[in-house]
Amino acid sequence: MEQKTIVCISCYYKGYDFMEEMQNLGNRVILITSENLKEKNWPWHAINEVFYMPEIKPSVWDLEHLVQGFSHLMKTRKVDAVIALDDYDVEKAALVRETFRIPGMGQTTHRYFRDKLAMRQKAKNSGINVPEFTAVFNDAEVAEFAKNVPAPWVLKPRSEASASGIKKLKSEEELWQALENLGDERHLFLLESFKPGDVYHVDSLTFNAKTIFTSSSKYLAPPMQVSHEGGVFRTRTLGRSTAEFKALEKANVQVLSNFGLQNGATHTEFIRGKEDGKWYFLETSSRVGGAHIPDLVEASSGINIWREWAKIEDALLKDLDYSISKPTGYYAGLIIALIKEKHPDYQYFESEETVKFLPIDYHIGIVYKSSKSDLVQTRLDETAVKIHEDMLSIIPPKDKPTS
Repeated sequence: MEQKTIVCISCYYKGYDFMEEMQNLGNRVILITSENLKEKNWPWHAINEVFYMPEIKPSVWDLEHLVQGFSHLMKTRKVDAVIALDDYDVEKAALVRETFRIPGMGQTTHRYFRDKLAMRQKAKNSGINVPEFTAVFNDAEVAEFAKNVPAPWVLKPRSEASASGIKKLKSEEELWQALENLGDERHLFLLESFKPGDVYHVDSLTFNAKTIFTSSSKYLAPPMQVSHEGGVFRTRTLGRSTAEFKALEKANVQVLSNFGLQNGATHTEFIRGKEDGKWYFLETSSRVGGAHIPDLVEASSGINIWREWAKIEDALLKDLDYSISKPTGYYAGLIIALIKEKHPDYQYFESEETVKFLPIDYHIGIVYKSSKSDLVQTRLDETAVKIHEDMLSIIPPKDKPTS
């Protein structure tokens, strides 16, 4: 079996299944991660070498030191692929690939999957619906935007994962004060119209520029709402034959093809406007979705998106054919909440629809599965009520991102 050397970069504890599958396929796995993650339960049986990077601040490394360290690594090892396991690592991996001429997504394409301003500009230029937006570099342009686009607006970090660092603004006074508060970090943000509606996520796999698997889901409590108001995160999958699923599948392909994605896993978000019913692109990323969304996807489809991504990368490196199993047609739901106890008592939440209890300290996390959509919805609703009444812990959001 031909062995390839895969370097996985991750500043978060994730990608267990990906690295294990890469090892199962006969490859050599090298992990580069943050020093503060040394004690995590990584799949050590599947990792041949590990290197640690100190963090300047959460998720941020000294990129010059990363390149220098990688140059030493390359002296005695031939690296065949560099994989970013988290959104924060996409930039790191692209820099390493460009510097050492390793195949894969480079720094130009990576911006469409990391920089929210770049991805909005690309989507708009490609004829894809996006909420009205503007860069905040220039005062006159910001003033013109505020004049023409009614409040409320959303001030978003350009390169922040999930809903972290997002601020909703209701007046021009709040807008200018928020920009003033950003100081020298102002250029790292963008301003966008707040568009009420339901938020959806599409998790997919692409091989040789063709989207070969799609899972579409609807947030019952969007990440921004949970981040700002506290509460319970919930999402559930859509039926594969529904009009919503088909519309999202089409929109997702349009985004990924215009953005130039060739291979790998993606997590893309859309909003369906409450006022006009249109689908609007929000953001995308060239990674597996976070917040245990892969568990949701696997429960509904039987597809482990981490392991399939590893198989795709292996096939590309070895010039092999690749195909994916037909997804099953179950409905699944995911619920996660911050709670007061370190380890919840899950006895109350046992049911025929319960697939998995997620082991997260000071959180409750459950995946449900059924052949009936309304039964999954009922379980999510019942669990949310129980959590709100007896278990929930809320931490107020920060005005500025921590990373």
